[in-house]
Amino acid sequence: MTNELVLIFDFGSQFGQLIARRVREQNVFCQVVRHDLPAARVKELNPKGIILSGGPASVYEPGAPHCDPKIFDLGIPVLGICYGMQLACHFLGGKVGGTAHTREYGRATLTVNDPNTIFQGYPTESTVWMSHGDQVQNVSGDFEALAATDTCPLAAIKHKSRPLFGIQFHLEVAHTPHGGLILANFLRDVCGCTGQWKMQAFIDSTVTDIKAKVGKKRVICGLSGGVDSSVCAALLLKAIGPQVACIYVDNGLMRAGETEVVRHTFKDWFKADLHVVDAKDRFLSALKGVVDPQEKRKIIGGVFIDVFKHEAKSIPDARFLAQGTLYPDVIESGGAVDGPAATIKLHHNVGGLPTELGFELIEPLRDLFKDEVRRLGLELGLPEDVVWRHPFPGPGLAVRCLGEVTEEKLATLRKADTIFLEELRKAGLYRKTAQAFAVLLPVQSVGVMGDGRTYENAICLRCVQTDDFMTADWSRLPEDLLARVATAIINKVKGVNRIVYDISSKPPATIEWE
Repeated sequence: MTNELVLIFDFGSQFGQLIARRVREQNVFCQVVRHDLPAARVKELNPKGIILSGGPASVYEPGAPHCDPKIFDLGIPVLGICYGMQLACHFLGGKVGGTAHTREYGRATLTVNDPNTIFQGYPTESTVWMSHGDQVQNVSGDFEALAATDTCPLAAIKHKSRPLFGIQFHLEVAHTPHGGLILANFLRDVCGCTGQWKMQAFIDSTVTDIKAKVGKKRVICGLSGGVDSSVCAALLLKAIGPQVACIYVDNGLMRAGETEVVRHTFKDWFKADLHVVDAKDRFLSALKGVVDPQEKRKIIGGVFIDVFKHEAKSIPDARFLAQGTLYPDVIESGGAVDGPAATIKLHHNVGGLPTELGFELIEPLRDLFKDEVRRLGLELGLPEDVVWRHPFPGPGLAVRCLGEVTEEKLATLRKADTIFLEELRKAGLYRKTAQAFAVLLPVQSVGVMGDGRTYENAICLRCVQTDDFMTADWSRLPEDLLARVATAIINKVKGVNRIVYDISSKPPATIEWE
């Protein structure tokens, strides 16, 4: 893939994934690893650089996460961020202690007094984002200060003889507007990275790897109609073409037109061996009378596995099962390179199928973030409408149809959802929002239509902004847009007389309602 690798040591930072994303934006490949990765293993991996992440602990407390101090003797450039800086100084003769305040959190003004190396081209004064309870109070004579804030005289430092740098603020967040320049300087000028990790290089190397692993055997790819599984399928088709069999299970819980889009994209456009299984009646029958959200999920997952297994057995010489696991899933499950666990979060539709079917798992997207997957999809020739689709939950509309799931309620929800998404597209806001959908609430309310009284359903509209879906804020959609959507749904969707808009963030709420 590339001989340029940067390792990010994870000390529990809430911004760990964000650091990795910022490195990737510089076209440098990186991986998040456990904080105590032995120096001997680091030497084997031969990274161009090491980044020590932030973290919530205090370096001097018993049980605080520490790295192997021998990594500082390998001659590999190191950049410590917040806790990572404190840890480096703790090991190399500095003193770390609490700030004068209980915690420093928010924007601060950074003054740079050495505009060289990592601060080359950086403004003399700029805004940075602080989030710490401790800071380096003094350092040994081997260090020198590069920048300061009013409350943090050692906001950035470098070692005089080692390729070691530390910054107390968070360069990876948007609140540090010039943080990318510091990272670019470190990667280019200190680590010597040339930024050769491009999407075409990823495609070429992954295609080669898939061919070598699969040989002449066949691969089954579970298609859900979502971005990840679609890109996964397209990449496999490019690598081994007719050896791929795609299985799409129509569970009757999909968005409007979902099955037609999958069939057109993969059967007509990519000429794939596509198996469309109509299992709508089976799923709806199993869900009859069920209102508990977790029970719904269990039932849908169980029926899916049975249906998928039955269809998979009809494909001769199949040995591999592919799924669209992304890098955030790998990191969150502890399955990153040299991580403490090898168990990866399984795709919501694939579940435990690899083990049950005796298949070997293939995860060609496991090194990519969502935005990289979208770029890959475009490179592979997937239609933009598929690549930019909003995420859709594994249980489908069942978790957006609160209470018992029926065909009639699903039809109502589909119509309302379609109107909402169409109006977003017309307004040019669909790709500017992370996820938007309608929810059919299990309540009815009084209304007036014409000269008569009504007692009908309520629809909730949900639209959020997020980078990683771990946290999210509600979208401030224009009032006139919301008014148009509400009017269109009430006028065109029979049985709906009230529209509400969800203005809760995640946390404390979740993005989905069930």
